[in-house]
Amino acid sequence: MRSELLRFEDWTSPVPAVEREVVSRLVEGEDEQPPVLFVPGPGHGAWAFAERWLGHTAKRGFPAHSLTPRDGGDLRAHVHDVVQVAAALPRQAVLVGHGTGALVVAYALGRYPARAAVLVSPVLEPRPALGAALRANPFGTLPALFGGAQRLNRKQLFSPGLPAEEADAYLAKIHPRPPRAWTARGDAPRPVGNPPALVVGSPDDRVVPRTSLDRAAARYGGAPLLFPGMAHDLMLDAGWAEPIDAILDWLAKELAGPR
Repeated sequence: MRSELLRFEDWTSPVPAVEREVVSRLVEGEDEQPPVLFVPGPGHGAWAFAERWLGHTAKRGFPAHSLTPRDGGDLRAHVHDVVQVAAALPRQAVLVGHGTGALVVAYALGRYPARAAVLVSPVLEPRPALGAALRANPFGTLPALFGGAQRLNRKQLFSPGLPAEEADAYLAKIHPRPPRAWTARGDAPRPVGNPPALVVGSPDDRVVPRTSLDRAAARYGGAPLLFPGMAHDLMLDAGWAEPIDAILDWLAKELAGPR
């Protein structure tokens, strides 16, 4: 993995400024834990974490924030926004990315010295994810092969345990976006400061194959933490509390250890 604190294009073609949507849940009283910045993938906004995980994280003592991806932004712009928001927080932040948001976090780690990082259902490899999507939802995926927007369905994002009315309400909030804007060129950079990293997912995910989870975890020196029976959107699915509690337990253990 390579490192890139500064890039030539940052000077020659700076990312345009935008008004960023950040949703926060703060800790009551004095907070002693680092803030956690949640990064959703395309189509999802800060709302996807605000539904469950933000409040739960704050109750566990971690100030929680989520950043909505900018409209029409490419991977570089989203990485820029994550770095800027994280740098503006009062303490060194933990970065948590979901889906393609995990790819954004992987790149942001090359520019921001995160306290720790968590990649949830990470889409780091577009081809395996596209193949899985074609098998699970061919009609919703075919437009993406020609530069159109990919439409994920209920079975891809949620397990049968989530009531249909809840799943449909979440699906109505998801805005499909063309995948080309989020395409990476080459491997993600080497993380600055070598922060601890955790990969979380489900072996039953119909978006991210199990082999991709294994490779992502191996890239960061570990094994994936798996939650069988859940689907891609762990933060919204039935049983949502189990993965976030496991993430926060892991984080508390890492913070208690030597640096």
